Amino acid sequence: MSEINTPEREPKQAPDSKPDAKPAAASAKAVEANEPNTRKRKLLLSLLGAAVVVSAAAYGAYYMTYARYHETTDDAYVSGNLVQLTPQVTGTVIAVNADDTQIVKAGDPVVTLDNADAKIALGNAEAALGQTVRQVSSLYVNNDFYAANVAQKQSDLARAQDDLRRRQAVAGTGAVSAEDIAHARDAVNAAQAALDAARQQAEANRALTDHTTIADHPNVQAAASKVRDAYLSYARNTLPAPVTGYVAKRSVQVGQRVSPGTPLMAVVPLDGVWVDANYKESQLRNMRIGQPVTLTADVYGGKVEYHGRVVGFSAGTGSAFATLPAQNATGNWIKVVQRLPARIQLDQKELEAHPLRIGLSMDVDVDTRDNAGPQLGAATNTTYRTDVFAQYGAQADAEIDRIISQNMVSTRDASRPLAKREAGDKSARPQRAG
Repeated sequence: MSEINTPEREPKQAPDSKPDAKPAAASAKAVEANEPNTRKRKLLLSLLGAAVVVSAAAYGAYYMTYARYHETTDDAYVSGNLVQLTPQVTGTVIAVNADDTQIVKAGDPVVTLDNADAKIALGNAEAALGQTVRQVSSLYVNNDFYAANVAQKQSDLARAQDDLRRRQAVAGTGAVSAEDIAHARDAVNAAQAALDAARQQAEANRALTDHTTIADHPNVQAAASKVRDAYLSYARNTLPAPVTGYVAKRSVQVGQRVSPGTPLMAVVPLDGVWVDANYKESQLRNMRIGQPVTLTADVYGGKVEYHGRVVGFSAGTGSAFATLPAQNATGNWIKVVQRLPARIQLDQKELEAHPLRIGLSMDVDVDTRDNAGPQLGAATNTTYRTDVFAQYGAQADAEIDRIISQNMVSTRDASRPLAKREAGDKSARPQRAG
C-alpha cells in the first residue's frame, strides 16, 4: 500500500511576549498623560472650593457689617400733591392762561370766567351802600337838629313862663284881664308840650345812633355785607393758581360752562414731592421713623443719589385700602406677603438739583442701624395752606371803606353842633376879592 503522506502540522508557537507589552505600554502612557489633567481638576476643585469659602466668608462679613442693617426695595414711586383748580361760582370760561407742562406761580390768573352779570350786581350793591351811608349820616346830623329844637322849645317855654308870671304879678291892679292870664297859662302849657315832643324826637333819633359810628351802624353794615358778597362773586370769576407748580390734567376749554366744584386742571408743586416705598411686612421689623435713606431714580441712573429719611408708615397695607379688598375668610385661602407703604422725605437741595415727577420709579435703601425711633408718627401734623384767596376779602373791605368815606359826613362833623359846622363851612369857603 502506498503511504498517504499527510502534511504535518507545525505546532503553534506561543505568542511572542512583545505584542503583549504594547497595550501595557499604551496604558502606562495614558496614565502618564492623564496625570496632569487630574492635577488640574484637583487644582480647579480646590480653587473653586476656596472661592466658595472666600465668597461665603465675604458675604457673611458683608451681611454682618452691612446687609443686615439695610432694607432695600425697588417697589417705590414718587408721590406728591395734585392741587385741583375748581371754580367757586358758575360762569362761562372766556380765557385759559396755562396748559399742561407749564409752570404757574401762586396767585397767577389761570382761568377767567365771564363777569358781566357779577359786575352789574356789584354796581347795584355799591349804590345801595352809598345811599344807606347817606341816610345814616342824616341821622347823625338830625341829632344836632333835634338838640337845637329842644333848646328852642326850652327857650319858648321859659319865655311863656316869664310872660305868665308878669301877668300874674299885675293881675290885682286890673291892668291884665283874667282872659289874658288864661291865654298866658295856655301858652305855657303849649310850650311845655312842644318841649316834651321835641325831647321825644331827639331821644328817638338818638336811639338810632347811640354807641355807634356811621361805619359801624347796623344799616351800613348790612349794606356793606351785600357789597362784600357781590364783590367776592365778581372777583371769583378770575381763578388764581392756589400754589406754585406745574399744570397737569387740564380739562377746561374756552366757552365751557362750569359750576362750583368742577375740576378744571391740577397744579403739581414738584418742590414738595416724596417717595412711597412699599416694603414687605417681613422687612419692617427694624424700620423706624427718622432712619436715613439712600435713593436712586431710574430716570437719572445710579450715579445720582438722593438722601432722605423715613417720616412715617401708612395706617394700612395697600390691599386693606383697595376698592375691592381681599376676602381672606374663604376655603381656598392662600397667604400673600403684604406690603406697607413707608413715606420718605427727600433732601430739598438734591430735589432742586435733580427734579422728580410724580409716578417715577425709585430704588430705596433704608439704614436700620438705629432702630430706637418710634414706629408711629408724633402728634405734629403737616399743614397745607394758601393765601391767594384771602386777598379777595381784603380787597372787598377796601372797596367798602372807599364807598363809606365818599358818602358819609365825617365823624368830626357829625359830632359837632349844626351851627358850628355851618360856621366852619363858611369860614372854609374862599372869599371873593373886592
